Amino acid sequence: MSRMPDLPDVIPIFPLPGALMLPRARLPLHLFEPRYLAMLDDCLKTESRLIGMVQPAPTANDREALHRIGCAGRVTQFSETEDGRYMITLTGISRFRVENEVDGFTPYRRCAVKWDGFEADRGGPESDDAFARAKFLKLLDRYFEVRNLSADWETLKEADDELLINSLSMLLDFDPEDKQALLEAPSLMTRRETLVTLIEYALRGGGGNEGTLQ
Repeated sequence: MSRMPDLPDVIPIFPLPGALMLPRARLPLHLFEPRYLAMLDDCLKTESRLIGMVQPAPTANDREALHRIGCAGRVTQFSETEDGRYMITLTGISRFRVENEVDGFTPYRRCAVKWDGFEADRGGPESDDAFARAKFLKLLDRYFEVRNLSADWETLKEADDELLINSLSMLLDFDPEDKQALLEAPSLMTRRETLVTLIEYALRGGGGNEGTLQ
């Protein structure tokens, strides 16, 4: 396994609504806009190969505003299509805090970032000792039924805590602000609690009579 280089102070930013990146998880992306093709080209020339995923947070006074916390992923896989588009995979490295946007001549956005406070992201996988998996999967089954979704339940049952919770946080169709709440959760347990709350809320909105997970 190759050594991860030191985390840079300035990274390229991809502000994509609803696209959630979490540490140690993998996020597939389809790049086709010229500015993001240029971003990938520049990224691959760096040692770290990092791209920062950040949720936009537009306000009445600033349509380009960003949330303060994002997550950086390392480009670990990429392929080019015949018409010049790229399919890439980012592997989550660490969350960061946006300090300020950096002016420059690149067509894409860049930000100065701080990595302090997210040291656990760069360690081993987290566990959730209070995770009631059977009850969680029962609630998830009801959510999938209401949304007409299918799942590989054997894989879900066997996945470790972090893979299960983080994958669902990334994949389920929540609003961008809800995705941001999942990103900012300080631990796997609080992310799981937030995820359960969002699923229960979605079931209530869909007319379901959901159970409650403690």
